[in-house]
Amino acid sequence: MVDNFAMLRNLAGLLLCAAPLAAQTTTIRLGTLVPKDSPWYELLVKMGDDWTKASGGKIKLDIYPGGEQGDEPEMLQKIRIKKLQAVAISGAGLSSISSFVAGLQIPLMLDSYEELDYVRDKLSPRLEADILKRGFVVLNWGDAGWVHFFTKRPATRPDDIRGMKLCTLQGDATSFALYQQVGFHPVALASTDIFTGLQTGLVDAIQGPPLFVLKNQWFSGAKYMLDIKFLQLVGATLITKEVWDRFPPPLQKQLMEAGRTAGVGLRQEIRKAEAGSIPLMQQFGLQVVHADPAAVAEWRKLADSIYPKMRGTMVPPDFFDEVVRLRDEYRKSSKAPQKVTAPPKAPPKRPAGKK
Repeated sequence: MVDNFAMLRNLAGLLLCAAPLAAQTTTIRLGTLVPKDSPWYELLVKMGDDWTKASGGKIKLDIYPGGEQGDEPEMLQKIRIKKLQAVAISGAGLSSISSFVAGLQIPLMLDSYEELDYVRDKLSPRLEADILKRGFVVLNWGDAGWVHFFTKRPATRPDDIRGMKLCTLQGDATSFALYQQVGFHPVALASTDIFTGLQTGLVDAIQGPPLFVLKNQWFSGAKYMLDIKFLQLVGATLITKEVWDRFPPPLQKQLMEAGRTAGVGLRQEIRKAEAGSIPLMQQFGLQVVHADPAAVAEWRKLADSIYPKMRGTMVPPDFFDEVVRLRDEYRKSSKAPQKVTAPPKAPPKRPAGKK
């Protein structure tokens, strides 16, 4: 009997201690480079609203867009010192957490979003398990778009860009070293410094998805875009495992459902917006440079030379091989679509009265 009373007393004490915690509001600070007036941002806001509803107002998501918390390496550092609890970052930042992510961003490996979805869906359990080991829970996967080269003067072949100062993202030491190995001249900049770098001549070539280049106005300093889709830049929204583990499993399920819904919506919105971003930039001076078959063959040859350098260094060898296997598996299936056509050769006509 005494033991039972002691157990009840201890349980009552635990419940009294837990009651104030349940009444607290948890504020999660999320940093991202995505601009405030973008589909990425709007879907993050929607996810935050869904979290607040699911938690009965006990969870609030504060979003810091446009690099307010610094570039991706700086945001990850702020997570380590607990100034941020979540991030929505590109594959460049993700690759510094898990080397598996670089397997989704191999130059000229994938030709379509359908291929990317097939490969990523098959490999996401392994990707997410590895990221979890590093202390993060993946809330969703998203796309940043197809990476193109944007340059200050026309460029169609690898040697054209080898003669330029090519911007790489600060903190992405592996990509910097890889470009050096294949004869390029990389210059590492924080994403928040790219606009200034183009204006001052610090760099004269950048690489990025058209939608992101449009939103950041980088094309104003690099008005030529090579129409080769060099690679796909993925992205993801992460929350620290430490914070995630504070929530009871039923609430975790609701939060994850909201996160996954936001991820699906993000893919759809980004792909839709990406299709219109190139014609819009063309209206304001962007010129699309078309690679002829000989130039395309040179880029394919460059990619073939990069693969042995990535496999086993940037990407675990078995994971690299699995990406290739799944890509080939998809291409052999009846689901494989025809290749996506190149961007339009001429900009659309301007609406009357617009300059």
